[in-house]
Amino acid sequence: MALGGLLTLVDLLRGELDAVRACCWAALGTALVAVLRPPRVTAGDGWLASRGLLRERRVRTDLLTRVRQLDGMAPRLVLQDVGGGRVELDPRVLWTNPLLWHQVERGARRASERGLLREGAPVLAALASRIDGEGARGVLRASGLE
Repeated sequence: MALGGLLTLVDLLRGELDAVRACCWAALGTALVAVLRPPRVTAGDGWLASRGLLRERRVRTDLLTRVRQLDGMAPRLVLQDVGGGRVELDPRVLWTNPLLWHQVERGARRASERGLLREGAPVLAALASRIDGEGARGVLRASGLE
């Protein structure tokens, strides 16, 4: 939106702003916000949801069958459950929100105990190790011991 406002202001200052151009800049700003806005991730007892621009995807964490990490320019964590539910999210969402991670970990533990989680236990273990390490460093930093 700021880009659309800036472009509108530039056109206004140059004396070239008309209704059509103003609508185009507003549409461009709105489209950029819609495309670049990150999905909203929420979790509860046994579920994880990711709400994007058009729809919400939900997965049952206590019924997980597969967890994969896709590496690349933007690493992604893909969770799939027994019912075909699939959520794809940035692992940093879990690193920065320990309560969200706790819900995912607790559900994955239940799925593993039931024998459902066939693929991805090492991915979850590596993620847990990183999150626990970040948490410990944060506590040490806050207490002045680091």
